[in-house]
Amino acid sequence: MSDHIVLTSHARRDKPAEPIHWGAPTAAERGPVIASLTDPAQRNVIGTHAGAYAIYRALAVAAGSLQRAHRPDLTDTAPAEPIGPHAQWGDPDKIVSLDPWGHLVSTVFADRIAAGFDIRPTIAITRAHINMPELVAAIAAGRLAPDGDILYPNGDVRVSKAAIDPVWYLPGIARRFNIKESILRRSLFEQTGGMFPELVTRPDLKVFLPPIGGMTLYFFGDISKLGQPDTKVACRVHDECNGSDVFGSDICTCRPYLAHGIEVCIEMAQQGGVGLVVYNRKEGRALGEVTKFLVYNARKRQVGGDRAETYFARTECVAGVQDMRFQELMPDVFHWLGIRKIHRWASMSNMKHGALTAQGIEVVEQVPIPEALIPADARVEIDAKVAAGYFTSYTPPDANELALAKGRGLNE
Repeated sequence: MSDHIVLTSHARRDKPAEPIHWGAPTAAERGPVIASLTDPAQRNVIGTHAGAYAIYRALAVAAGSLQRAHRPDLTDTAPAEPIGPHAQWGDPDKIVSLDPWGHLVSTVFADRIAAGFDIRPTIAITRAHINMPELVAAIAAGRLAPDGDILYPNGDVRVSKAAIDPVWYLPGIARRFNIKESILRRSLFEQTGGMFPELVTRPDLKVFLPPIGGMTLYFFGDISKLGQPDTKVACRVHDECNGSDVFGSDICTCRPYLAHGIEVCIEMAQQGGVGLVVYNRKEGRALGEVTKFLVYNARKRQVGGDRAETYFARTECVAGVQDMRFQELMPDVFHWLGIRKIHRWASMSNMKHGALTAQGIEVVEQVPIPEALIPADARVEIDAKVAAGYFTSYTPPDANELALAKGRGLNE
């Protein structure tokens, strides 16, 4: 390893060997995303691959467990299912937070890889079987019927799944939020403690690989039908909730709604359409799990108990904002998949619905979580969200109802 350290706080005079022309109609014209750490001269983006996991890579290199110059062998790693290209890939304002060619780099940029460029996938697509107790219960209750193709009698479901790392086109991100690119760059630089100096020293680098979690997609049915006008789509967009999704915490409706969304997706796939679950790594409304747990304590300890009228205020007291998920970037994945219409949308969120329709994606039917699936301790959350404008067929609670303490105490 060379003793020489290249400081990204110093502006470079040379331009990238492979410039990126975001929104170009073909991969060759667009150019590859190159975040090479072994050859700084190749780099045409800010940041590194693998988001927050890059820190573990650094630790592995420092500990001697990983060769600094290692490059992945991409043999047999090609997508298990074909996706795209779709017309939306050629619109620089439709997709600004992921690389639409990210799953195809080993083929569309094979010549550059052979020439020595360190180009890596930002999307991977594979196949799997999943099984959740809620699906077994749905079969037993007669809501789902095994077909031996998508759903099996033991509750197994055949799926395809995709993992997507974020790739941000900074001019497009700025336009999506109606702010100047310079303001976006400065805020990203300052609010990450100066972690990425190139944000302010390299205005010629327009693409940023942020150190955040990405998303996982689960497909039910025939993926090749996506993007076809007559294909019916059911969908659940789900923002990560480790406590409920994994451990079954009953303070929110996250796992019950996720399971219900999967049930809706299976039904659509069995009817000849496609089901899609989009699972975003945005723990605690993108505030993080530590903040979320602090808010739980504040809700349970406040005078008057845990009640809906102060549900959002307790979050704002701790975090300074009610929600940092900013659903404006969420529709990008639908543009990547060529989806223009969602026929069954398993969501009550007005923010998600508004973000989709603002991007020209039609939502035919919203599907609220069934009353029977709402845990008792999550009634506070549901009442607060319905009162705040979330979609549902339920009767919105009045002021007296919102003021009732419905959540358990901290010691219960």
